[in-house]
Amino acid sequence: MVDAPTEELRRDRLLAALTLIAGVGLVLALPFALQAGARFFLPLTAAIVIAIALVPLLEWQERHRVPAPLAAFFCVMLFLIVANGALASIVVPAWGWAQILPDRIDRVQQNVAPLIDFYASLEKFVNGLIANVATAPAKQTATSVAPPQSLLDLVTTSAPSALLEMFFAILVIYFFLAGWTNLRRAAITGRSSFGGAMATARVIQNVVDDTSAYLGTITLINLMLGVIVALALWYIGMPTPLMWGGIVALLNYVPYLGPIFAALLLALGGLMTFTDIWWALLPAAIMVGAHLVEANVITPLVVGHRLTINPLMILITLSFWGWVWGTPGALLAVPLLIIIQTVLKGAGKPDIAGFLFEHGTLVQDVPPPQRNAGNANSGVDSPGAAP
Repeated sequence: MVDAPTEELRRDRLLAALTLIAGVGLVLALPFALQAGARFFLPLTAAIVIAIALVPLLEWQERHRVPAPLAAFFCVMLFLIVANGALASIVVPAWGWAQILPDRIDRVQQNVAPLIDFYASLEKFVNGLIANVATAPAKQTATSVAPPQSLLDLVTTSAPSALLEMFFAILVIYFFLAGWTNLRRAAITGRSSFGGAMATARVIQNVVDDTSAYLGTITLINLMLGVIVALALWYIGMPTPLMWGGIVALLNYVPYLGPIFAALLLALGGLMTFTDIWWALLPAAIMVGAHLVEANVITPLVVGHRLTINPLMILITLSFWGWVWGTPGALLAVPLLIIIQTVLKGAGKPDIAGFLFEHGTLVQDVPPPQRNAGNANSGVDSPGAAP
């Protein structure tokens, strides 16, 4: 009698090594591919992130028996309305500030002059820099270009490539949301094991929950910060306070660097508006004070520990995506970091390849057949033999 062979799974070292080498090569080549194909990958990535953030709203509509295509259409329209409102409140007034910048250079120079006196060695450099800024835009004052009044104006006045990218992103958002239920079902049922299906379902749900929770919470916090800054600027007499509040809210999506840049812009706007140096720096001081309260009190209290991210990882992610895609990449950096961390956490760091390929580098290990211990001795009679 021969026992049935015992089948065990072992890792194929050659296949695992090839998978690791291919993965390392992919990681090294991916940034350059993303940078070279920014016209395709940037709108695609932005659309997917926005669509993931809109999934809870889509599911809420589906629970109320709204058909998926109609629910997706409502989500896309809501996004377009918000984007159009942001464009109308920020871009149009900012265009006006850019037009009057050459006429306000003298006031800026007068306001900055007391500070320059403290640094006499830098006076020549600053005056030369201000002169360059003053003369460069002055050549373009003869031709005045009207700013875009809405998202439709921006689309019609943009280059054909930008128009196609925007239209492509909107289509991706719609079809992603319209087919979300089927996509999720296919991703889960496509796994060959129950454990793989459960892991996939868990990863998908965590990605949606974490991404939508972060973007929703941060959007609410940024809107509150923008409203508070706008009210304070309106109180001190700063022109177009709604525009400045929108700029603060938008730049606050970029951790660390965004608030600094917003404070610098407010300082420039204050120097262009007010004649007293300390009063001119008050808008930037208001923004810095409001941001300190938001970053150290409001955000930790509202966001909590669940969505807390390592500051070092945030800086690395900001530098990476900012290098690859510029300012849009910096805006997408934190949501992409949350998605990647959630997938890696669900995949399991020790066996990422096993999660992605689901035992793709596991093969059957069949040991050589072993005889029964009772038949190993040749001198033992077989059952049924005569004694």
